[in-house]
Amino acid sequence: MAQRFDAIVIGTGQSGPPLAVRLGKSGRKTAVIERASFGGTCVNVGCTPTKAYVACARAAHVARHAADFGVQIGTGAPPGDVRVDLAFVKARKERIIGASRDGVEQWLRHAPNVTVFKGHARFTGAHAVRVAAHDGAQVDLEAPEIFINTGTRALIPAIPGVETIRYETNSTLLALEQLPEHLAICGGSYVALEFAQMFRRFGSRVTVLVRGQRVLAREDEDYSRAVQDVLAREGVEFRFGAEPRSVAPLDGQAGVRIALDSGSLDVSHLLFATGRLPNTDDLGLDAAGIERDAHGLIAVDGQLRTRVEGIWALGDVNGRGAFTHTSYDDFQIVAANLLDGKARSADTRIPAYAVFVDPPLARVGMSEREVRERGKPALIATMPMSRVGRARERGETDGFMKALVDPPTQRILGAAIFGIEGDEAIHTFIDTMTADAPYTTLQYAMHIHPTVSELVPTLLDGLKPLE
Repeated sequence: MAQRFDAIVIGTGQSGPPLAVRLGKSGRKTAVIERASFGGTCVNVGCTPTKAYVACARAAHVARHAADFGVQIGTGAPPGDVRVDLAFVKARKERIIGASRDGVEQWLRHAPNVTVFKGHARFTGAHAVRVAAHDGAQVDLEAPEIFINTGTRALIPAIPGVETIRYETNSTLLALEQLPEHLAICGGSYVALEFAQMFRRFGSRVTVLVRGQRVLAREDEDYSRAVQDVLAREGVEFRFGAEPRSVAPLDGQAGVRIALDSGSLDVSHLLFATGRLPNTDDLGLDAAGIERDAHGLIAVDGQLRTRVEGIWALGDVNGRGAFTHTSYDDFQIVAANLLDGKARSADTRIPAYAVFVDPPLARVGMSEREVRERGKPALIATMPMSRVGRARERGETDGFMKALVDPPTQRILGAAIFGIEGDEAIHTFIDTMTADAPYTTLQYAMHIHPTVSELVPTLLDGLKPLE
């Protein structure tokens, strides 16, 4: 006989746990199902561990350039003689994610009206779920409200020979304890570039294989070229128009031979960073009447409701954003509408994200390309980071800022910052746009000196018609 609940939350990524706790506090008897690690992708194999690695890589980078600041490290060693202990880096990462993962689990297990189930969930009906535990035990649950938050996994391209080699994903690469001698990365987007820079700074030779003719193809070309230039200067190698035709193990040694149109490339390790797949293929969605699109995503409306009454999809599986912050905002939208009597919608959400290379690239709203494509007058301003005192003081002047404004309404259409602390400074734009305030609100604001944000009003002083 099925156990009856008021609500079931499947998955414990960024939206599932806080929603389950809010549901429990509202008086709903709530079940939470997790088949693997509490905290989802972000905590275990995404944001938290990779940013811990980014921090270690930056420490190595700064150490190599200490002499530029008059800092002498040791005696007799050449300036670039900095070695990274990857096993230590991994252990540090494990401590960080372990605390976060355990924190999420304990939070849920001690939340009022919340019951935690460990195992794999599959729908057996529109409002019925069967949980299969790892020991073979099964339990059936029923609830009028069900929330799907099952996240994504790495996409492995169908390359001939891929089943014969050892390859890495964002998850397995974080498990290595020895530095790759030569790491090849398939992909030219966010994950690929973050791993490329960090492992180059760790000391590996890194080659990025890009199918197209530039990295970050979704970004404005000036930004993608600027990011590429920074990574190339640090020693990251790029090969464009380089789509692997086949892969094979190297004869008599560990490693991979990658066949390309322009010859072959032998490497010690190969990372696939070519996209993500929603974890929706093994949920039994057909039994619930829930359809998936060609990419495995679940269609939802602005309030994140599926086409089946009483079922919501949150986080990466709904196609409304593949970021930790969009997943958490999904929770806030559902909780506001369901529990607080509000009328929030993801349809009005302003897209914002960052690429955590060093320096970071952060963006909100429309790109310059998107503004041009709309075919209406606009204002634009750009400013090099070399004008920012904080950047000069730190000796990190790479990059530039850009802002776009709609002349009739004076509203900010979009902005991007590639430069030191750009991932923080971009929030001046995000907050102004969220408040639906004119750009002059930001332009006339008094910011603290010396910061990156203090140059944002100066940037806006330079607005001129987009030609």
